[in-house]
Amino acid sequence: MADPTIDPATFDALKDMAGADFVDELVGTFLEEAPQMIADLKGAKAGGEADRFRRAAHSLKSNSMTFGALTLGGMAKGLELGGLDAASPDAFAALDAEYARVVAALEGMPRG
Repeated sequence: MADPTIDPATFDALKDMAGADFVDELVGTFLEEAPQMIADLKGAKAGGEADRFRRAAHSLKSNSMTFGALTLGGMAKGLELGGLDAASPDAFAALDAEYARVVAALEGMPRG
């Protein structure tokens, strides 16, 4: 069985700690900001900007892990640690596909 797109234990722990209303706000912010983080990754790769690339990958990793998007977070971690050399077209395609899965999962989850 495949791992869930959003780890329920992580998501529930966040709701218990921060409250459902705040988590709803956090999810909304993530859904607004993550596309820019991914665009920053791609732009940094295209421009050969290693520091910018690592910062964008780190931000995406941290934000993804907060919600329990462990696969997306792991992919971002791999990019962060691997730097520009890890950023192949296949890596970006996989990242885009996983991000789409995360969006669908977060939008479909009861947050209240």
